Amino acid sequence: MSDTRSPQAKTNAAEFTVSEVSGALKRVVEDRFGHVRVRGEVSGYRGPHSSGHAYFALKDDRARLEAVIWRGVFSKLKFLPEEGLEVIASGKLTTYPGSSKYQIVIDGIEPAGAGALMALLEARKKQLAGEGLFDEARKQLLPFMPKVIGVVTSPTGAVIRDIIHRITDRFPLNVIVWPVRVQGESAGQEAATAVDGFNGLDGDGPIVRPDVIIVARGGGSLEDLWGFNDEVLVRAVAASDIPVISAIGHETDWTLIDLAADMRAPTPTGAAEMAVPVKAELEAELARLSARLKSAMSRNLDRQRQAVRSTARALPQPDQLLALPRRGFDELASRFGRALATGAERKRSALAAIRLNPALLERLVRERRAHYSGLSGRIRSKPVTERLRLNGERLDQACRRAGRAMALTLDNRRRAAADSSRLLASLAYPAVLKRGYVIVTDADGGALMRAGNIQPAAELTLQFTDGKVQAVAGGGANSPPRPRKPAKSAKKPDDGGQQSLF
Repeated sequence: MSDTRSPQAKTNAAEFTVSEVSGALKRVVEDRFGHVRVRGEVSGYRGPHSSGHAYFALKDDRARLEAVIWRGVFSKLKFLPEEGLEVIASGKLTTYPGSSKYQIVIDGIEPAGAGALMALLEARKKQLAGEGLFDEARKQLLPFMPKVIGVVTSPTGAVIRDIIHRITDRFPLNVIVWPVRVQGESAGQEAATAVDGFNGLDGDGPIVRPDVIIVARGGGSLEDLWGFNDEVLVRAVAASDIPVISAIGHETDWTLIDLAADMRAPTPTGAAEMAVPVKAELEAELARLSARLKSAMSRNLDRQRQAVRSTARALPQPDQLLALPRRGFDELASRFGRALATGAERKRSALAAIRLNPALLERLVRERRAHYSGLSGRIRSKPVTERLRLNGERLDQACRRAGRAMALTLDNRRRAAADSSRLLASLAYPAVLKRGYVIVTDADGGALMRAGNIQPAAELTLQFTDGKVQAVAGGGANSPPRPRKPAKSAKKPDDGGQQSLF
């Protein structure tokens, strides 16, 4: 007998619609996996959608899980997903009935350990270095003596107190603090805003533009310092027109702004030491340079004095200057006397040889009269008169030229004589006496040049500029003093001191 029942009559299983099955699965998944932490590699991430939501997948070597980050959560994330980055995502599992898929709705994400952070850090470092943000050619020199220092750090931590204390000890000046968070999701953005804000100040505003910026934070783990690896902060530091000193963490810690900053300090206190010099050392250096300057000036003056003394010793003495003129004058005076006597004797002999008589005188008169008569006739002729006139004009011109030449020559001789007189007056011994010197002579009038040539109890004459004084030489430190002779009245200075030489 054959079975004529329909397929529906052969089973008692309940029938479900597709929506019912999808809803049941959604409730089971959400109840069973209400909050989970999933570790996996980011795959298919292309940034947030135009709606602000982000869609990608988490995968490992055997499975793949779809993931979504809603717009409100995405804007608050500390770490953003990146393609190929291994992360730990926190959230809840749910299903998407429209495509029969299950997915994780992420409300928090973090790198999967320090290794992932370091990989992300190295990738970002390589990218920014490729753009030239870490090049040494971009770095600026720190000002030697800044007037204002801007500090980007937390206003409540120990870092700002250490920086202000160190600056006050070394070189007190104005410090402007731009308060920021130094840890957390917004730390990098706030620090970048502070650096840009300091650069945006001008010299005319109520807040003075700093000469150097210190970005500082205390020590911490890689996660604590992650905000200072922010790409926005690195670009702001690299583009700063004001020199930037990075002082993040301890000496062994490093961040990306350490590479972009103009100077890296091992600690915040070290940054303060780099920013300002030591005032006491500058004062000591100034004192040392001042002492060197005074010593150099003193040595230079001594050399100048020595050069003047050497030049003075090289100048000839007045006697040496006047020796040759005096000798020539004496020789001319002697020759003049002899020549006068010889000329008078010659004239006397010539007159004695002539025998004067009336006949001779008459003949001489006739001869002279005839000679002058001929000259008179020649003078009266026109050619002779014309020549005499021309000769007279030439003579007048010659006389005028001779007069001018004689006047010019006399002026030159007068100036030369005046210069010689001034030189002679400055080198003469009366001028030396006026400068405070004294001429010491013995009883015979001889000048004494050395103290060793003076005998004890010798009578001496001291000639000053206004007269002479008699003195007696002492016999040494142990000899009894001798009574002094009364000083003679000062004589009138010898007016012929120089003129007596001629």
